[in-house]
Amino acid sequence: MGESGGPDPGLYGPGSVTWQCHGDPMMWIAGVRALYLQALHPRAVRGVMENSSAFSGERGPGDAWGRLLRTADFVGTLTYGTTEAAERAGARVRKIHRMLSATDPATGARFPIDDPELLLWIHCAQIDSFLHVLRRSGIPLSPAQADRYVAENIVNARLVGLDPSGVPADTAALAAYFERVRPELAAGPDAHAVDAFLCGPPVHPLLVPGRNLVWRPLAALAYGSLPAYAHRLYGRPPPDPRRVTRRLRLTGSLLRSIPAGLRWQLPPGHILRAMRRMGPGSRPSPYTLRTSASILDGPGRA
Repeated sequence: MGESGGPDPGLYGPGSVTWQCHGDPMMWIAGVRALYLQALHPRAVRGVMENSSAFSGERGPGDAWGRLLRTADFVGTLTYGTTEAAERAGARVRKIHRMLSATDPATGARFPIDDPELLLWIHCAQIDSFLHVLRRSGIPLSPAQADRYVAENIVNARLVGLDPSGVPADTAALAAYFERVRPELAAGPDAHAVDAFLCGPPVHPLLVPGRNLVWRPLAALAYGSLPAYAHRLYGRPPPDPRRVTRRLRLTGSLLRSIPAGLRWQLPPGHILRAMRRMGPGSRPSPYTLRTSASILDGPGRA
């Protein structure tokens, strides 16, 4: 139950920009963009590579797809789950991170996976990717709503172990963070391994045609939406941004034409359960944001 005795809206609630946007199908492409961007931090990607076989193919393709689905499940739980479910998911992630370490590729020293600098990079790359792809693919977010989205997701940063006071709270602060961290970024062997995997993830031979027809264009679109400096770090020239934007808008229109009830089966039922809990008025729709009063009248849960 919520604080007022009604159904528990969770950490965000239907009055948040995040609630309205995270049900959009372009979030899947945004998630792949986040992986490409996150891999450019040498220590962050080393932590993944040493503690997971997701991008090495050692355990077959299921390990990587499982990782992607677990990440989507975590985001879905935080956005649409109850307060208890979200806090429990965050505690589980923090516990796992506390037990892991990796080797700095530059110095050879061991470092903890829950190093706040690394957690902040992962968080900011994710939020930037979500916001960038949603807006560029046609979601009508005003500058104020974009700032509110960044601020709302400080709760996400807290749940993975960050001090909220050190997390960017608006788009200007997020942009300033990337300017500060850019000198630390590089595309080393680990980043290129992630890149190679995302370009052609291993699948059963019978599924190769489907991978080439569906996955590769979507992954290429996610990669194309990266900032110009990321393309240069990966060793490729940046694509024409106007062409990428047209493809993002077209892809967004096509994916949004799929019935929502079908799309919302993944991640597993979070949105549908939230609507049953909160009532039909809680149905997520980014186009609700066109009526700014529906989002900006008063503070949200986050």
